[in-house]
Amino acid sequence: MRFLWRGISGVFRWSWRLLNFIRELILNLFLLVLILAGVGIYLQVQSKPAEPAKGALMLNLTGVVVDNPSISNRFGQLGRQLLGTSSNRLQENSLFDVVETIRQAQKDPNITGMVLALNDFAGSDQPSLQYIGKALREFRDSGKKIYATGDSYSQSQYYLASFANQIYLSPQGNVDLHGLSTNNLYYKSLLDKLKVTTNIFRVGTYKSAVEPMMRDNMSQAAREADSRWLNGMWSNYLTTVAGNRQLTPEQLFPGAAGIIKGLQATDGDMARYALQNKLVDKLASRSEVSKQMSTIFGWDKQNQDFNYVSMYDYNTPTPDSGGDNQIAVIFASGAIMDGEATPGNVGGDTTAAQIRQARLDPKVKAIIMRVNSPGGSVTASEVIRSELAAARAAGKPVVVSMGGLAASGGYWISTPANSIIASPSTLTGSIGIFGVINTYENSLDSIGIHTDGVSTSSLADLAVTKSLPAEFAQLMQMNIESGYRTFVGLVSKARNQTPEAINQIAQGRVWLGNDAKTNGLVDQLGDFDDAVKKAAELANLKTHTLNWYVEQPGFSDMLLAQLTASAQALFPAAAQAVLPQPLLDMAAHLKGKTDWMATLNDPNGRYVLCLECSVN
Repeated sequence: MRFLWRGISGVFRWSWRLLNFIRELILNLFLLVLILAGVGIYLQVQSKPAEPAKGALMLNLTGVVVDNPSISNRFGQLGRQLLGTSSNRLQENSLFDVVETIRQAQKDPNITGMVLALNDFAGSDQPSLQYIGKALREFRDSGKKIYATGDSYSQSQYYLASFANQIYLSPQGNVDLHGLSTNNLYYKSLLDKLKVTTNIFRVGTYKSAVEPMMRDNMSQAAREADSRWLNGMWSNYLTTVAGNRQLTPEQLFPGAAGIIKGLQATDGDMARYALQNKLVDKLASRSEVSKQMSTIFGWDKQNQDFNYVSMYDYNTPTPDSGGDNQIAVIFASGAIMDGEATPGNVGGDTTAAQIRQARLDPKVKAIIMRVNSPGGSVTASEVIRSELAAARAAGKPVVVSMGGLAASGGYWISTPANSIIASPSTLTGSIGIFGVINTYENSLDSIGIHTDGVSTSSLADLAVTKSLPAEFAQLMQMNIESGYRTFVGLVSKARNQTPEAINQIAQGRVWLGNDAKTNGLVDQLGDFDDAVKKAAELANLKTHTLNWYVEQPGFSDMLLAQLTASAQALFPAAAQAVLPQPLLDMAAHLKGKTDWMATLNDPNGRYVLCLECSVN
């Protein structure tokens, strides 16, 4: 018997040793991969790319274009090469890096033209596309030709392609022009079925951020307001693209009936429809396009392709942020939340510290605040606004450059500026405020759970498991109304208008940049270049350098980001094997609509946030 137990214990003992060996082997292999990746990144960062032969700049934009990416373009590229992220469309590109690359190539004698390869470009907001388009036009006007190639073109891809001298399209492709839309989920009935009591406090007829919890459809006021800016944005799109293609907007997009009629004439051939209606210049396969490009730019025997350098390999000089005449560029990109910044969100404390640093730096003569935010916490917005006001009071001009979105809290933090510059397609305004508290007393009551107790005051008798005291609800509404008056007061003082006049254009209403200029909410229509010019003018600077307040990620940050991206990229492929695509689309939509909840950390429960400012 003892021999039997000794044999069994031996099996377990050797099994345990084997498991330990496997565990240590895996950990050691992982450590080895980290070391090799670190060495590879260091060597690639230190090495300078060879001077390219004369040829094209390949603007092979991959992923999305944002103001301030979580990982810089260069580090992201190295991470993908070493760690093999499997979804390029997850990549973030800096808008300002893309524009600087195009402008550097324009002046480079080795770059004789450009190829726009846009198959992996996932899109950007319209003002960012306009800024890239401006750089493309400068490149083209310098005498260097641009060729766009694509299997098909989404609306964002086609916007950039329209700046090309020639647009190539696959014979099996299409140009997907369909218009713009907004779609929100409304779940009042769901909350009713779950017996959730939603206590809503708001000011603003058009402050529709809370409508999904109050209604099962869009209110008429919200529908009219959203229709105005959405149609204006679509008009801006059509005007630019049609002008580039030397068409009228009606020829470019004849509406659903016109497109169907045109497709009937081509037997449903979308590529032939695009060619006949001058949306593209030539139909050609990838091999045919490559042959044509090799005729124009020459043949690279080593790479067996035409002569080109990818935008990600192109050696652009590092911007000089030194000197005594600096203009600080500080970003507010994402929802505004209290505390430190997180990826994709603006931290009130982090941004305020950057502004304070610029204010106290004698070399910084002016500040550009680049705002691309739907807003968020009132408290965090005020922390940022007050620090900007202090910088202006210290004699440093403040210029706000609005990106695609500077609404609610995004406008709140813009009010101290000497000058506000917005794109014609910027979404701004949304001057309103709201608060939401959900309680679950009815949900719990339905399953036999009840809450009871004693308190020294009705204001102390607060719990999500019981209804809100009437006195607290009254206090909360008064607090929201006070916050709205503060918001309107800040805007009226900053814009030199009466509170009554601002109230007429406030009420939570969203305005397109063109209308915001007409209503006096912004000073000038323009882009980032205009903001730089204005900052230099206000600071009386004949020469200057830009000091970008951007945190460079360390290796560990890059590694974590790339591993996370790899996991996110792999999940859809695995999920698609077992889940239908409509369900996956709904899950993605739900995620996008609920991610904002992570930013709701205002200590007073008050928010200046534009949830309806999203375009499909």
